[in-house]
Amino acid sequence: MQYTGSDIIVECLLEQGADTVFGYPGGAVLNIYDSLYKYSDKIRHIITSHEQGACHAADGYARSTGKTGVVIATSGPGATNLITGIATAHMDSVPLVAITGNVSCGLLGLDSFQEVDITGITMPITKHNFIVKDVNELADTIRLAFKIAGSGRKGPVLVDIPKDITAAMCEYTPKPAVVPETVTDISESELETAAKLIAASKKPYIYAGGGVISSDAEDELKKLAELCDAPVSCSLMGQGAYDQTDRRYIGMLGMHGTVRAAAALNACDLFIGIGTRFSDRVIGDPKVFGRNAKILHIDIDPAEFNKNVEVNATLSGDVKAALTKLCAMIEQKNNPEWLDEILGGDYPEPVQKGTAELPVTPEAVIEKLDELTGGNAIISTEVGQNQMWAAQYYRYRKPRSFISSGGLGTMGFGLGASIGAKVGNPDKTVVNIAGDGSFAMNLNELITASAHNIPIIEIVINNNVLGMVRQWQRLFYNKHFSQTTLDSRHIDYVKLGESFGIKTLVIEKNEDIAPVLAEALEISKSAPVMIEVRIDRDINVLPMIPAGKPVVDPITYIDTEA
Repeated sequence: MQYTGSDIIVECLLEQGADTVFGYPGGAVLNIYDSLYKYSDKIRHIITSHEQGACHAADGYARSTGKTGVVIATSGPGATNLITGIATAHMDSVPLVAITGNVSCGLLGLDSFQEVDITGITMPITKHNFIVKDVNELADTIRLAFKIAGSGRKGPVLVDIPKDITAAMCEYTPKPAVVPETVTDISESELETAAKLIAASKKPYIYAGGGVISSDAEDELKKLAELCDAPVSCSLMGQGAYDQTDRRYIGMLGMHGTVRAAAALNACDLFIGIGTRFSDRVIGDPKVFGRNAKILHIDIDPAEFNKNVEVNATLSGDVKAALTKLCAMIEQKNNPEWLDEILGGDYPEPVQKGTAELPVTPEAVIEKLDELTGGNAIISTEVGQNQMWAAQYYRYRKPRSFISSGGLGTMGFGLGASIGAKVGNPDKTVVNIAGDGSFAMNLNELITASAHNIPIIEIVINNNVLGMVRQWQRLFYNKHFSQTTLDSRHIDYVKLGESFGIKTLVIEKNEDIAPVLAEALEISKSAPVMIEVRIDRDINVLPMIPAGKPVVDPITYIDTEA
């Protein structure tokens, strides 16, 4: 049967199981939007306030559901507005298909109105990208885009489609949804080496990254931890890969990880890194990272082996498949003295002189949120202090419950991502935890939440400063608080929220925390709601490892009165 290119695009989206797309219309995608109008009973479209917000929403949808997110933007500035969102997904290995329009084929390369070489621009930040110049290749290209996005180490794929291709007619034959490729063929010799290392260890330590969540390997991770009788830590991207209420969990490792996790790294004899790329924010000084231990690295992408950290053994392949086979080769270990040393040790708590009597602290708010939601909410974050507090003080029980920009560190990510997460998980409570600096980046997406009545909770931790940058200026730049004090903004968050039609509550003392959170949770059953949390500007994120310094030597004390 003959279809227009734009109808083929929508048919292929339905074919691949897409139920929602995020985007913003424009001249080069008018044909696509006409088809979306015709198919509106089959596929939902969420128009955001900005294309970047649409891309973050598609990203949040993908991270929280495990499906491939879809975003649509027009040519020129519409396409370039996706760049930050695509790069965010690329750095964190999130499956995403970005569909952009372009000028008609005959106008390409002529500096036509709203023309840009988006495939050239996005080449470094996509797994692959395409420009379709023949309508007969359109369906197979979209199918291939979904396959690439969801196969192996997942990531974003861009499909650029000139306007005349979306108008052209050709034969379309439906096909089953593509099946992503999974690397289940695991080397026997690598498995044997890994099993021998585990058998010989007396102090094993497991460190889980986002690859565990991407491959749905949380059960296999738990089984490995029990077989190895090992403590477990997670990366920022790995939050929720292991139940943080389990006794084996010792907190996050890295720049703002726990003292306990750092001590375990220093004392272990085998460090097992799973589904992690060993980010510089985790390893600190690579010359001393894990210097007392042998290191086993398990990951789907061999390019990560020995890139940032020299390891003793590798296990390449899908994490779920690798752990399944590895667990079958391991005998039960018992390391009671090791666990007592790490789980029972007395480790210093972070101290901040001058903040003990503050009227409200972010950790108190987040701990109460954890209590009231039973740890079952999906938490998205912006980037900075808010992100670290959310990772430190909410206890994540399940995978896909922590949505945050780890690799790129994108301020303005969380609000759009929370919208996508809520659309993909309508029965779950979704909370975005923001700092006032990050919130200002993309606060226009409150329009999206309000207009579509997407009932998220937006928490703005307001200290009137760029908190994380100010913290670095305090520690390393002689308190030269250059351009990080935001007092002149004078934002009334209650009026701001209400101008968007969003009820806004305020927490400014400890006794406000429980009732305000309870009220917000009730409101969010049917409508979006915002909370302003007013905190002191000199509250810092602790512990902290200075960039490039040994992870085993964290800062646990900052005198904010000095």
